Amino acid sequence: MAIIPQLKLFGWEEIEELGDLERLLLVLKHMPDEDLIQKLEIKRGLGRNDYPVRGMWNAMLAGVVYQHISIESLRREFLRNGQLRDMCGLSKVPTSWAFSRFLGKLLSMEEEINNLFDKLIAELSVLLPGFGANLAVDGKAIDTHARPKEKEKKSEDGRRDTDADFGKKVYRGQREDGTPWEKIVSWFGYKLHLLIDADYELPVAFTVTKASSPEAPEAHGLLDKVEKTHPDILKQSEYFMADRGYDDGKLIKKLWDEYTVKPIIDIRNMWKDGEETHLVTGLENVVYNYRGVSCKMNCLIEK
Repeated sequence: MAIIPQLKLFGWEEIEELGDLERLLLVLKHMPDEDLIQKLEIKRGLGRNDYPVRGMWNAMLAGVVYQHISIESLRREFLRNGQLRDMCGLSKVPTSWAFSRFLGKLLSMEEEINNLFDKLIAELSVLLPGFGANLAVDGKAIDTHARPKEKEKKSEDGRRDTDADFGKKVYRGQREDGTPWEKIVSWFGYKLHLLIDADYELPVAFTVTKASSPEAPEAHGLLDKVEKTHPDILKQSEYFMADRGYDDGKLIKKLWDEYTVKPIIDIRNMWKDGEETHLVTGLENVVYNYRGVSCKMNCLIEK
């Protein structure tokens, strides 16, 4: 008798093996977006319905699933793929202007979109065992395709991004020969601050800020957001992982004192004297650096 193995409750392998249209169909089928669609339709009212609200929203989801970098790239996909148009509920390809207007409406529905995200997180908390037990946070640079705002230009201009600014991230380290190295990455745009489940690699909370916003303060906001919307996740969380950019005493204290979550955060080197180690006062063979205390070779510890 042939035995059919039971599929895992969650596994990316099954999703990756699906075709593009099948993956999109999964998203359209399980997205809890009915409240958003109804409010968008009310907002449209008795206006022209050349491109239905549901079809436009499905088109935006298709752009995310297929990772299109621009509206024109997405439109070219619709022009060549009639099956995709039918699946989204569009009889013809929307114009660039139609997409721009629809994106403008979505920007005014931020609360509804955040509610949609929270509904998905609530479902994941039920379906995935241990969801949120191991959390990780990081920031991601997002470039804007628009030009910076000109200082002398006072009026609004749709061709320029008046909300974005310049961000910079500095990476430092030490080569094998002991010489230091430094790399500076700068961009114009925004920064995505993302809190994820490190086991399932799925988001738990997020914020989008200007590129110049520091990362550690945003981590406080992400924790506050999870505590407000999904308190059960923090109750079962055990570890919180981050790079040295989040080495902040207040954040570490908050994680342990308020949520009993163990912080695993790399330590920043705050020493300014250039020394690699210091000798512990009163001891000849015990040294310490910014990471902790260590013992030299042939160290004898007296009882």
